[in-house]
This record gives sequence, structure tokens and C-alpha cells, in this order.
Amino acid sequence: QVNLSRAGHCSGPHPIMKNLIPYLSLTLCLFQNPAYAGNLEAGKKKAQAVCAMCHGLDGQATTAGNSAITPNITAQQKDYMIAKLSGYKSGKIQHPQMSIIAQMLTDEEIENVAEWYSRIKITILLPEG
Repeated sequence: QVNLSRAGHCSGPHPIMKNLIPYLSLTLCLFQNPAYAGNLEAGKKKAQAVCAMCHGLDGQATTAGNSAITPNITAQQKDYMIAKLSGYKSGKIQHPQMSIIAQMLTDEEIENVAEWYSRIKITILLPEG
């Protein structure tokens, strides 16, 4: 058992606790709070209005858009999508179309769109052979 107070007094954080605080804060940030989950219905509506022309409402890329290679985003991980869209929005990631599209979205809309596409279920079938 570790005594985290000094000489039985609570005169400030013990050095062990002081060093753990940044790690505990990071851990809390990494685990999403369900209260901040995106709104699925709002995500569907925004995806239909903004994303579906190129990525499809189901996340399967269509032939629309100026890019010859439009990725499928069906069932993409939510955190990945949020990171990418936020990167496009902030300018950390440059792309002719996505940088413009992402700047039109609020942080809440990014969360909602990511919620929509991440919740699509897929079935994987391996090739026979």
C-alpha cells in the first residue's frame, strides 16, 4: 500500500500523483463519453446533403466529384473520420475538395457525420480459392 500524503498531512499532491495527473487526463480524453456521441439522424441528414454526392449515403464512393480516387467510407472508425475531417477543416491536411467541404461543417456536424458512417454495418466475405 502506498501512502500518497506526506507525513500524514494533505499539504498538496504527492510527487507520485503529480506525475500521474497528465497520464490520467490523457486516458480520460482517449475514452469517449457516451454523452458526447454524435446524433445519428442529424449525421444522416448532413451526409445526404454534403457527403453523399461523392461518398454515397452508404459510404460507397460514387463517380461524382473531381477526384479520380474517392474512398469508400462505409463503417470507417468514428475517431479516424473526426480526425481526418478536423484536419481538413483546420488546414493541417490539404485536399482540393475535402478542405473546402470540411470548412463548411461545424465540429458538431463532423461528429454527427462520423457517427453516421461509423455505424453502418458491413459483412466481409473472403474470396474462395
